[in-house]
Amino acid sequence: MEQNFNEISSKDIELELARNRVQRIKKFYTHLFIYVIGVIIYIAKTYFGAPFNFWPIKYINCFFMWAWTFIIAVQGLRLFFREKVFGTKWEQKKVQEFLNNDKQNKWE
Repeated sequence: MEQNFNEISSKDIELELARNRVQRIKKFYTHLFIYVIGVIIYIAKTYFGAPFNFWPIKYINCFFMWAWTFIIAVQGLRLFFREKVFGTKWEQKKVQEFLNNDKQNKWE
């Protein structure tokens, strides 16, 4: 009975880790899509003289775009570097390690 509980718990934890990973990737791609729209608006405003003078668009300037580019780059590096270094195998190994430690601590 105890072993069955740990298997279910392990699978639930792995499923939750996978959901969190998918959620982070989804947020990154959503942010990247909005960034691309911002770049298009910035190029249209700066180089083609498009008259975008309403509230959120009029504040898009060179500094804002550099900062936004830096944030997107850091977010992408953190996401994909973490995926490469701390991938699925590493996460599964750590989950098993934590479950084994919890199981040993229960019996002590």
